Parts: sequence; structure tokens; C-alpha cells
Amino acid sequence: MIRLPHPMAAAAPSASSSHVVPAQQAAGPKRVPVLAFAFAAALAGLLTATPAWAQATQATQNAPAAPGTATAPSASPAASVQTARLDSVWLQPERSAAASVLARNESRLSAEVAGTVQRWTADVGATVRRGELLVQIDPTDHELALQRAQAGRDAAMARLQLGLTQLQRARDLVAQGFFSKEALTQRETEVALQQADLASAEAQLRSARRQLERTRVLAPFAGTVVQRMAQVGEAVAPGAPLYLLAESGATELQAHVPPAELQGLRRATAWQFQPQGSLELLELRLLRASPTVQTANRAHAVRLGWTPAVADAAAASAPPGSSGVLRWRDPQPHIPAALLVRRGSELGIFVRQGQQARFVALPRAQEGRAVPTDLPPATLVVVRGQAALNDGQTLN
Repeated sequence: MIRLPHPMAAAAPSASSSHVVPAQQAAGPKRVPVLAFAFAAALAGLLTATPAWAQATQATQNAPAAPGTATAPSASPAASVQTARLDSVWLQPERSAAASVLARNESRLSAEVAGTVQRWTADVGATVRRGELLVQIDPTDHELALQRAQAGRDAAMARLQLGLTQLQRARDLVAQGFFSKEALTQRETEVALQQADLASAEAQLRSARRQLERTRVLAPFAGTVVQRMAQVGEAVAPGAPLYLLAESGATELQAHVPPAELQGLRRATAWQFQPQGSLELLELRLLRASPTVQTANRAHAVRLGWTPAVADAAAASAPPGSSGVLRWRDPQPHIPAALLVRRGSELGIFVRQGQQARFVALPRAQEGRAVPTDLPPATLVVVRGQAALNDGQTLN
């Protein structure tokens, strides 16, 4: 702090001094430094002070935003993408399933009568014709039974003939008045019983003849011997297995298709079978598809047959028991998996609507798999640059 002398003290003359000095001359040299210091202090205050308009601006910037006031976000820049018509990028996926060739009939032939195997005529791998003898069972006992049945039929027929003769005689006597009507009725009853006995004897004869025929085991269809269980000299009972025979020339293809692919199999217009270890493709036709899901493999059983054009070739290259791959193409359009993007919890694609990108969710979409679609073929789909897009973003 600068202490300034009082003006009056400077102007008063000293009492002890005998020489009087003028007041202006004595005070002048001391007042000049005081004014200089005051001017310098005022100038420094002006230079360091912040203007009022600057303070108001700074206060406005630092002040918190009023409640309920939202700051407008900056708009997303226009994105550069590549689009294409949906029908130019969709695909029709090829499906496949393991399949095997089965004979339409694969029968286990069993003995129908008891007896001893006398001989068999066809071994494993042999081709047999329909009606060809496979096994001969000893027919001796059945021949004797047939003879007994035939004798019983002859006896019943003789009794019936005698009864008919007596009935006719009784009717003549009744007409002449020598025989009562009650006696005639008795003769008629006897003839009716004899007729019933004859019918029973004839049925027994047919049964004995049928049992004799069953001693010969015949092939029910043309086919191939898959297994032979019959052994010469072996005593067999009714139901004992003798042969396993597979029908030839009437094979079918069986495959098991997952439930998700069954509709595509039914919609397909062409099916092909590729035998294992071969490049040949054999044309097929769909016969039937089971609507029931099998418990063992959680799939539908499907049966297909050969087209007439490849029936002969299939008999040679795909015999019963062979395996391979069933192939077909699903005609339902599918969106490639590479075009799918995830937004939130949904998978879908981006399409162009005017100058904006729109996200279309696909509920059936799965990661890494093509997804079926019902979108119009002319839909413009974003095929490049979709990973960074947002719904509603402007497009160049």
C-alpha cells in the first residue's frame, strides 16, 4: 500500500525553519508518482477483467439443460449400397437323404404242414420263377389222409343213393295207399341227413387234398433267394421258416426325410437316386410319403419308384439291398444365408424402398442357412453393404 502524505501537512511551513519555501514548490515533486501508480493500477484492472458479454455467453454454455429439452441427434449419413432383384439372387436348394433299395415283396416262406423235409431245390442267390418248387415235405401221411377222406366221401355218396332209392319207393307206395305219410316223412328226413353227410365228406376230402398240396412249398413270385433255412431230413412244424425270398423286378426306394424338408420333397418335380460308388443318376417318381414321424429317427418314411425309362437300368445298377443318396431340388425360393443380418433379436434382410433402407424380419431364418421366402420377385434386396445399415437410413 502507498501511504500518501496529507496535503495540508505538506503546505504548512515548518515552525523551526527560518526560510520560507513556497507551497507549490514543496508539494510538486511528491504528487507526480502517486498519480502514475493509480493510473497503472486502473489500466491493469481493465486488461484482466472479462467483458460482461463474454461472461454471459460462458454462463449460457455451462448452464445445465432444462428438464424435458432433448438435443436433436445428428442425422445418419447416406449409405452407399448395392441392390439386386430378389429373383436374381434367390436360390432353390438341393436336398439329399440316405436311401436304400427295397424289394416290393420280401417274404419269409414257412412250412404249412408238419413233416420231414425231403429236398430243397434253390440255394442262396438263385433266381426262381413264380410257382417253382422250393421245398418238398414228405407227403406220405397226407396222402393217406387224402385216401381216408376220399373213402368217406364214397361211403356217404352210397348211403345217399340208397336213401334216394328208398324215398322214391316210399312215394310210390304212398300213392298206392300202402305206405303212411309219417313213414314217408321219415324217409325224407333220412335222405336230408345223408345229403349233409355227403357234403361233410366232400369238405374233408378237399381239406385233405389241400394239406397234401401244402407239402410242396412253391415260390409265390419271381425273385431271388435271400436266405435258405430248409435242411434235408429236418422235421418241421407249421410255421417253421424255410426260405427268405425277395421279389425281383419290382423294387422301390425308401428314404427318411426330416419334417422340415418333407414339404419341399412333395413340391419337387424331379427326384434322382445315385447308387453308392457310382456317378449314375436314376430318375424316380414319388409314390407316397408317410405323414407320421417315426419315433426312432424323428423322420418321415418316403417311398419312390423308378420311371419307366430307367426301370431296366435300375434293375442292373440298383438291385434290392443296395444303398445310395436320394437327391431333389426344392422349388420354393430361398434367400441366401450371406444376405441375412441380425437387428436386435431378429434375423432378416434389408430392402430398398425409395431412397430408404427397410429391415424385413424373417421369422423362420436361422444362422448360416438359406431361408424360404414369399417376397415378390421384384423386391430390391441389399446385397452389399447391409451389415452397417440401420432401418430407415437414407441410401445413395
